[in-house]
Amino acid sequence: MDTSQDKYLGIRTEGTLEILQKSAHYNRYEATPYAVLDEWFAAEPLRPGDHLVDFGCGKGRVPIYSAYRFGVTATGIDLNGRLLQEAYENLESFRTAHRKSGGQIIFEQTEAEMYAVQPEQNVFYFFNPFSLEIFQSVIFQMLDSLARSPRQADLILYYPTTAYVFFLEEQTPFSRIREIPIPFLSEDNEDERILIYRVG
Repeated sequence: MDTSQDKYLGIRTEGTLEILQKSAHYNRYEATPYAVLDEWFAAEPLRPGDHLVDFGCGKGRVPIYSAYRFGVTATGIDLNGRLLQEAYENLESFRTAHRKSGGQIIFEQTEAEMYAVQPEQNVFYFFNPFSLEIFQSVIFQMLDSLARSPRQADLILYYPTTAYVFFLEEQTPFSRIREIPIPFLSEDNEDERILIYRVG
């Protein structure tokens, strides 16, 4: 499935990759399966005008597929220059294969905790890209942006850690609005799920 979808989009994003990061707080690269993205989008489709941010975007699968499927603007954030170079190559290849498709796609190399959340950004995706400490910093940056530019915002967590969930539910104004099991993966692993939180 992933190979054929990558081929259709004209990109290469499969597999996992252990790359020495500048910080031990950042985890390895692993692309979100397309089937998981499809479960998310079936339950909570992106809307016209949404601006998705993928923290730990790696080779760019989530921003490219989201922009292709919904025509939204999608921003991918990653610290690793090697992965982002592949994301840019994937974007160029995608644009060649689908010249008239997809919304705006942006990639930015930066530490997640240093990224300034923009007023138009309202959907934030995480597939365990970094430690709880970094996650907390990102959420506080996000809440500051929401205080300055009030709007509804959604957090999408795939394969969420207990620490992420506890922090969100006990120490932030985000409320869980939906849990999406991944039927073909979750039989033996209860962490195989998507949690969606909302504020505003």
